Amino acid sequence: MSVKVVKFGGSSLADADHFRQVARIIRDDPTRRYVVPSAPGKREKGDTKVTDLLYQCYELIKAHEPREVIDAAYDRITDRYNAIIADLGLTFDLSGELEYVKNAMLHSSGRDYAASRGEYLNALILAKYLDYDFVDAENVIFFKENGTLDEERTNDALAEELSRTPHAVIPGFYGAMPNGTIKTFSRGGSDITGSIVARAIKADLYENWTDVSGFMMADPRIVKDPLIIQEITYRELRELSYMGATVLHEDAVFPVRTAGIPINIRNTNRPSDPGTMIVAHPTSYDSETVITGIAGKKGFSVLTIEKDLMNAEIGFGRKVLEVFEDNDISFEHLPSGIDTMSVVVSSSVLEGRRDRLMQSISRAVRPDSVFIEDNLALVAVVGRGMIKAKGTAARVCDALARADVNIRMIDQGSSELNIIVGISEDEYEAAVKAIYAEFVG
Repeated sequence: MSVKVVKFGGSSLADADHFRQVARIIRDDPTRRYVVPSAPGKREKGDTKVTDLLYQCYELIKAHEPREVIDAAYDRITDRYNAIIADLGLTFDLSGELEYVKNAMLHSSGRDYAASRGEYLNALILAKYLDYDFVDAENVIFFKENGTLDEERTNDALAEELSRTPHAVIPGFYGAMPNGTIKTFSRGGSDITGSIVARAIKADLYENWTDVSGFMMADPRIVKDPLIIQEITYRELRELSYMGATVLHEDAVFPVRTAGIPINIRNTNRPSDPGTMIVAHPTSYDSETVITGIAGKKGFSVLTIEKDLMNAEIGFGRKVLEVFEDNDISFEHLPSGIDTMSVVVSSSVLEGRRDRLMQSISRAVRPDSVFIEDNLALVAVVGRGMIKAKGTAARVCDALARADVNIRMIDQGSSELNIIVGISEDEYEAAVKAIYAEFVG
């Protein structure tokens, strides 16, 4: 029998009505046997996610606020869960668990513990509602002393534990450190948990249910009603996620990619929509559209070094990059010419280091000039079809020229999977719209 792992985001489990919809989706397909839930998200605009309520409560405790203030903040969390239980008609008393979590937070259990309890408590309710076994993530997902995932131990523990049960709910977002304390993944980490579970049980498919009907070709806040990407490769997803597309946590790709397990992005509110399939190898190619998607970020700076006969100086690039390494700065791109070398970095990492960095480069390579330009945005045009289509870079440049957007740098990978352009931040939205219109219409 085939097996699917299904992960549901916070918006899919915000209240009892959403719980009922999730249960219908799971029961509609008997192969959906392992479920990874997030904490309850926003019920409507202006609402607060339970994870944020837990963070707020933690900060009040840390600040030694009066007990009545802390109690009032924690009551908001209690009320959310009790409302879900009551509306579902469950005979399930969560008061003991809620009291235990509160006392643990009061006795310095840590920020990660506080944040993780949103998923933990939600998973208990969902397991009860589905009549599935509950498997606590802290018993099967492990981190190393340095805070990175202990992949081998986790994979073995999950595989062994889940082999004992045909159906289970495993809370997302957290695991345990070697000393037993709770550690969370970064925000959006339930995506990672789902991927880890899918790999451990050798799932046929990992379904990631959210509030959109798949991966969009461009940011809907910039482009009106962008098309849904029907199929995207792991490599394309990685490129788009890195450049700011946020449907799926980028670290969630790696466990299933290693195991060759496809991911299906689905919409909880529109379960009949096919969503987006994320695969290792494409099964189709759209010769008309050429590109798969467009994504970008603001907040970059470019450090440019100029020196005559730079290309003839052995080790020049290495010396420059060693300066960045010594200052603990990673770079994004290296667009260069014969006598110029540019290093694109996130502007935030330069804070408090600008003068030291420029002085170190001056000592290391004695350039004719070195300077930093800020307020750069990067836009990535990604697509496997670009390899087969002539003139893609020309079309990107022409579209930006017609929109009166000045290109400050352009970088095309040797794989021809992406083209990245650097532009002024104030032209970012215009650039995305222009490129989308050129390739999609």
